[in-house]
Amino acid sequence: MNKPKILVARAVFPEVIAKLAQHFDVESNQTDELWTKAQLTAKLQGKQGVFTTGGERIDAELLAACPDLKICANMAVGYNNFDLDAMTAAGVLGTNAPDVLTETTADFGFALLMATARRMAEAEHFLRAGLWTKWSYDMFAGSDIHGATLGILGMGRIGQGIARRGAYGFGMEVIYHNRSRLDAATEAECRANYVSKEELLKTADHLVLVLPYSAASHHAIGAAELALMKPTATLVNIARGGIVDDAALAHALRNKTIAAAGLDVFEGEPKVHPDLLTGPTVVLTPHIASATLPTRLAMANLAADNLIGFLLNNKPLTPLNAKVPI
Repeated sequence: MNKPKILVARAVFPEVIAKLAQHFDVESNQTDELWTKAQLTAKLQGKQGVFTTGGERIDAELLAACPDLKICANMAVGYNNFDLDAMTAAGVLGTNAPDVLTETTADFGFALLMATARRMAEAEHFLRAGLWTKWSYDMFAGSDIHGATLGILGMGRIGQGIARRGAYGFGMEVIYHNRSRLDAATEAECRANYVSKEELLKTADHLVLVLPYSAASHHAIGAAELALMKPTATLVNIARGGIVDDAALAHALRNKTIAAAGLDVFEGEPKVHPDLLTGPTVVLTPHIASATLPTRLAMANLAADNLIGFLLNNKPLTPLNAKVPI
């Protein structure tokens, strides 16, 4: 009996390729080429499954051209590269990789908050440029984290992880806004209080964005929202590009509407708004919030296990569109 055919769209751990090869006829991309949509479509001909990493867009046009495709397994918790409605209509299952990256991403989100509040990147650039010649009382004086008010927009698994770090580790007052309020037990565990979005923006000393990207959350933080924030406040985005209007943020930083920002995601990444690249009060990282070797390997293995579970046993581990017949 012939093995099912799958495509691994980006380079991934060799041991994961070997694992998949035990069950499938695998075409991989270990040279890590960035394929165009036409190239991806061509590669998917005759394939029943595809291992994606978040950058490969799966939409109605591609699905119509790839009639053999049955499952797209994302090595990411986010899945805004999937048109789930089109996938469901085409009978194609989507899966993601939740849970395995929660704590690592929360660690990074808090690290980015700290670097932003304490102006660490700005200070390092100053030192490396040979500009440090004397001490002064206000040199790179930032804002406190301990005892400050931590605001979280989007209170899923990662948001809750950040809340716990702030409340238990730094004695922060935690407030949050979410599409739906958490149950009382979870709020108590996170020591977090639910507030309106407007109150969140006005009150937070440090605002962290952890909400999923969708049409409804596009530019959830724009010029109007930034204007509500304290001039001493910081903004951290570890969610998805497009949730923040990057042009409006660059303008707000330049005009000191808010004090600083830490960004791991960007609109149109890997391109970054040029005014953010030159702004001194911005900490920038290239979408690496989940980037530890154990976590990335766990993400890859979960995507592989979804392919194996679905194509061999009709039992995916983390399905996204349950309406697809399994």
